Amino acid sequence: MSRLPKIDRFKNEVESKYQIFNGIFMTLPFDQISNTGGLLPLFHELCVRGYEKGKNPTEIVEYFFERYMRDTGSKEREDMLFRFIQYIERQVVLFDAIEDAAFSKVNNLDGRGSLRSVKEEAVELNKTEELAAYLKEFKVRPVLTAHPTQFYPGSVLGIINDLGEAIKTNQLQEVKLLLSQLGKTPFFKKEKPTPFDEAVSLIWYLEHVFYHAMGNIYDYLKTHIENPKEFKNQIVEIGFWPGGDRDGNPFVTTAITLNVAKRLRSTIFRNYYRDLRKLRRRLTFKGVEEQLVALESMCYKAIFEKDILDFVPQDLIDRMNEIRSTVIEHHNSLFLGQIDSFIHKIELFGFHFATLDIRQDSSAHDAVFDEILALLPAGGHGAKAKLPANYNNLSEEEKVNVLAQVEGSIDPKEFTDDYTQRTLSSIYAIKNIQERNGEKGCNRYIISNTQMASQIMEVYAMIRLCDMPQPKIDVVPLFETVPDLIKAPEVMRSLYENEHYRTHIKRRDDTQHIMLGFSDGTKDGGYLMANWAIYEAKEALSAVSREHGISIVFFDGRGGPPARGGGQTHQFYASMGTKIEAKHIQLTVQGQTISSKFGTLESCQYNLEQMISSGVSNAVYASDVNDFSEKDEATMDQLAQSSYKAYTDFKAHPQFLSYLEKMSTLKYYAKTNIGSRPSKRAGSAELRFKDLRAIPFVGSWSQLKQNVPGFYGVGTALETMDKAGNWEAAEELYRNNKFFRTLLDNSMMSLTKSFFGLTAYMEHDPIYGEFWKMIYAEYERSKKYMLKISGMKTLMENELAGRASIQARENIVLPLLTIQQYALKMVQDINAGKVTENIDTYERMVTRSLYGNINASRNSA
Repeated sequence: MSRLPKIDRFKNEVESKYQIFNGIFMTLPFDQISNTGGLLPLFHELCVRGYEKGKNPTEIVEYFFERYMRDTGSKEREDMLFRFIQYIERQVVLFDAIEDAAFSKVNNLDGRGSLRSVKEEAVELNKTEELAAYLKEFKVRPVLTAHPTQFYPGSVLGIINDLGEAIKTNQLQEVKLLLSQLGKTPFFKKEKPTPFDEAVSLIWYLEHVFYHAMGNIYDYLKTHIENPKEFKNQIVEIGFWPGGDRDGNPFVTTAITLNVAKRLRSTIFRNYYRDLRKLRRRLTFKGVEEQLVALESMCYKAIFEKDILDFVPQDLIDRMNEIRSTVIEHHNSLFLGQIDSFIHKIELFGFHFATLDIRQDSSAHDAVFDEILALLPAGGHGAKAKLPANYNNLSEEEKVNVLAQVEGSIDPKEFTDDYTQRTLSSIYAIKNIQERNGEKGCNRYIISNTQMASQIMEVYAMIRLCDMPQPKIDVVPLFETVPDLIKAPEVMRSLYENEHYRTHIKRRDDTQHIMLGFSDGTKDGGYLMANWAIYEAKEALSAVSREHGISIVFFDGRGGPPARGGGQTHQFYASMGTKIEAKHIQLTVQGQTISSKFGTLESCQYNLEQMISSGVSNAVYASDVNDFSEKDEATMDQLAQSSYKAYTDFKAHPQFLSYLEKMSTLKYYAKTNIGSRPSKRAGSAELRFKDLRAIPFVGSWSQLKQNVPGFYGVGTALETMDKAGNWEAAEELYRNNKFFRTLLDNSMMSLTKSFFGLTAYMEHDPIYGEFWKMIYAEYERSKKYMLKISGMKTLMENELAGRASIQARENIVLPLLTIQQYALKMVQDINAGKVTENIDTYERMVTRSLYGNINASRNSA
């Protein structure tokens, strides 16, 4: 490992190599317009100089046309801009590949946060026993989602992977060939992917990356922990949403859910089959090879088997243990490590590979339950299945009691309503998957937008009515908005105190899973308040759960950028303190976060180890240090409340929605064919805030380079403290509390990725000028006060390599952003009747420029 500082390693291994390979890329002969590669650097230079001089995107583009394309018509000029878009998209891919290739050189894989450092720190602090005890209970679970935050099709992801390998080994000719392939490979999809397509894309990462990275981690722990035979905890699990997430996605059917589960099972057997073939090449011993042949045949058949298998994971483990004993007794323990490693993978992945979650919105359940109510009082299918006719008039407590005791069974075919049939059949699918893939194959039902205990109990009742009287399923509420987070502890208390539901929890190992939504929380309450409301909810939920003898598992719905709960994950989970239950770390991972953090074996293992170490750091090494003092908690609450008021006032501004609709790329997200889900929750023509999905909402601010959800209200909150003479309390909070420092560090990332020079022309807009100035003022205010409280001279001064990566990517896409804003302004002028151009061309230009801008943000995770 180089002793150079991380920023120098980044410059040597990433920035310098990008300049070299980009120079090669720009000269390759794949372009139909011969001078694009020569003109793009000139256009880039005009963008840089133009913004320095206060020029707007239209002026920059028109000056470029006048200077370099004077004798061309509008068609040639438009074609050139589209060519620039295509080139820049590929420059982003090249940068991705170079960063991936340099990962092990830029990051110290055995440094702080690695399993090796965790072990060494335990020895140093004399806490090896505490560490061993914690690791026997602790789990991390990244949950892969298909949420559309990355635009690379599978073919491009493959090129990134191959490019990274070629760059790593300095195969210049191979790099040139792959860059040529990249130049001719389409970057966008003509049709939306199906949910099954999304699942297949993500299963690639399971098959080729997670399988090996998780295996390596488990091997290390089984080798280095005391009494390894007693260590049975599969510390790393993997969750999976594509094919099971129905929230707002009408295209997820029961057939797709079952097909995804089958694909997961067949893929894990494909991996087992490959490993067994490798073992056969080494274990060519008498009494061993025959057993391996039999196992290999079993796994091969299982790849294609559609029905329930006639063996279980333990059967494979038992057979492998027999082989293990034979090798120890008769063959000098040769290749024992490889045998153990394969056994560990079966323990980790079983027949399920990843745990499929089912998710649906509470409002959808309300509609389904109305249908059930209409059927059950009449007798339904089976005389036991009855509910009171006056159910809807009962109190909340009465509803919970009734739902907890409902008995009987219902058949989806009894209902004429298609949505009811689909919802109930999705519950029956859970039972089917558990029979085929094991209980871990699918054992959670997540209820989005949970507000009341009865919404949780309706789902619990539906599950029991679907032929599962004692379900092996966790019913998981998802609390998202700030008011719902505040109510969450009392909602759960009412369930814990219901004897029937408490019996269900007892059957689930006295464990309750609860999901918290960072993305929608930020959209609803702003950055600071959303994070603080979730932190307080976790404390209160932990307290009420401990009071009732229940272990709580928090599952965080976090996106890639800080505006959606992302940012520096390690620091966040290392700052939770003793009042928050922390035996599990579970979080959603999506879009470019999957490829950037878990796209290669090295990055995947590194980031999984970082997640493990963050839990250890908080719970074993520094938990009480992370607790808020009474004074700091009061300061934090004051800041959150001030921020919340500033954000909600901003959100209530009469121009808030129309600004997004008219001045941003919001409506163009639906045209990108990136994901299977619709871009908003309702089909109404009118834009309503509650229908906005978090991804296009946050993404639209990001495309404007304003990143509002990542900072708005933070500057006002800090300024309010300063003007009230309480600045010392804010500084004390920053010094004392890692959680607050992490929040501001992540918010600084949002500020770093903002560039108001791009949209400065909006200041003079007759309708939105004052609104733009209000946003810019809060940006400046936030930047000023974050630098003041941190003592930094520049943003992200404490994370120089991260800042350099952001700046490099922002520099690459500057011409792309300029083209997008130019096209948006043309659309506005055409709609206003100021010019008579073809609007379709410019709308297509806006949509096409979305791709590269989003992909360039992969370092936001």
